[in-house]
Amino acid sequence: MKLESKAVIQIQKPIEDVFQGIVNPEKMTKYFISDSSGRLESEKEVIWKFPEFEEEFLIKDIKVQNNSSISFVWDPETVVKITLEKVPDNSTIVRVNENGKEFSEENLNWALENSGGWANFLACMKAYLEYGIQLRKGAYDFMRKK
Repeated sequence: MKLESKAVIQIQKPIEDVFQGIVNPEKMTKYFISDSSGRLESEKEVIWKFPEFEEEFLIKDIKVQNNSSISFVWDPETVVKITLEKVPDNSTIVRVNENGKEFSEENLNWALENSGGWANFLACMKAYLEYGIQLRKGAYDFMRKK
């Protein structure tokens, strides 16, 4: 049995704006990461940094379909897939699915934590894209190594 984490939200912005909010590092640094070595593009690799962690995260096996989906690997056991769906009112449904880990107690905890993490990603993206609010700023300072 493979475990997966899932999250979904509707953002009141056109699909093109939401897509750019995910692939463009200038936008992602406003709500998710603190730094990126580049734009998410098919067959490229980038390095992400988060404000609360010292580690860098290699993002590889990137596959991008313009205004439709983005997938990548940042954990060798899983694939993250973000899909975008245009809604008739010109808003966008965003779904995140990360799967691939075998069932175990440790991996069950991973699935629960990552589902919450991806829900947070979506809420932060919605707040930023719709209202220019940076929800993540300072939210995880307690996790920094002291």
